[in-house]
Amino acid sequence: MRKITVLAMMSLDGVIQSPGGKKEDVSNGFKYGGWVAPFSDATYNEVVKKELAPAAYLLGRKTFEMWSKYWPQHDAIWPGINKGMKYVFSKKLKNTDPLIKNWAHSSVVSSIATIKKLKQTKGPHLHVWGSSELIQQLLKHDLVDELRLKIHPIILGKGKKLFGSGAIPVAFKLKESITTSKGVIIASYQRNGSVKTKDIDA
Repeated sequence: MRKITVLAMMSLDGVIQSPGGKKEDVSNGFKYGGWVAPFSDATYNEVVKKELAPAAYLLGRKTFEMWSKYWPQHDAIWPGINKGMKYVFSKKLKNTDPLIKNWAHSSVVSSIATIKKLKQTKGPHLHVWGSSELIQQLLKHDLVDELRLKIHPIILGKGKKLFGSGAIPVAFKLKESITTSKGVIIASYQRNGSVKTKDIDA
């Protein structure tokens, strides 16, 4: 069975919108695009390099549309994203659409039921980058096996967030973590059963 791993660069208040550049995603008037770069250091860059290793990818439509305009022309930076299979979660797109046909190894998945079936197949694990609306659906249906988070010491106030109100209560356990010289906490969490509660002893 394949795992679904969400990889996210997030602020302290959970914003994941437009981390890579000022024009990456300006929807809803977001003004802080490119907020990740000031926190780069050798440790951070090494982690990102490892995360760019070949995998399969599960992407939301908007992320796919942005990436399909950029990554095919930058193969030397991230060859894995071009060579790897890309599954696009969309009810509008079809496999016959030029947007899908023009980026090699791309296919549409149109429902959560299809994603559940995809998880049961053999093949590389599925990595989710960006795709805030897709992540909300995956969390709502308990389909996230691992969270790889880069938590930046910054509050952005508004923007698309990693966790929405639809996420069901589930528990995770810390797999590994490091802190960079710029104060970024890089942590990997694995799915770990249900939420347990207990009164704090007086």
